[in-house]
Amino acid sequence: MPKVRVVIAKPGLDGHDRGARVIARALRDAGMEVIYTGLRQTPEQIVSAALQEDADVIGLSILSGAHMHICPRVVELLGEKGMRDVIVVVGGIIPDVDIPRLNALGIHGIFLPGTPMQDVVEFIRRNARARAESVPSS
Repeated sequence: MPKVRVVIAKPGLDGHDRGARVIARALRDAGMEVIYTGLRQTPEQIVSAALQEDADVIGLSILSGAHMHICPRVVELLGEKGMRDVIVVVGGIIPDVDIPRLNALGIHGIFLPGTPMQDVVEFIRRNARARAESVPSS
């Protein structure tokens, strides 16, 4: 099985990217190919990067509280580009009340502060494997 390709993005105006860098390193150390897009990315830039990089997963790090604005737009753009099979995960400050709404939008994994890195790695690995098995071979 080829390496899982993950685009890690820091959308919005939040300038704190330590968590995004930590998770990017953990995923890389777990054998995944990680593309970190940097700070202040728009949903359009994130989906464009995922398309260009043929990403299996998009990981969003959001601490600003803008998750209910950014996540729906990312999912919408993925649909417009025919990329509905890309797994979207979000980490950051997410109020409990928003978790079911994000799941309903198609956000596959939501990771709150304190989630062990190994849980994130295993979630992405397991879901990327399931995605690969469900996509017909060429």
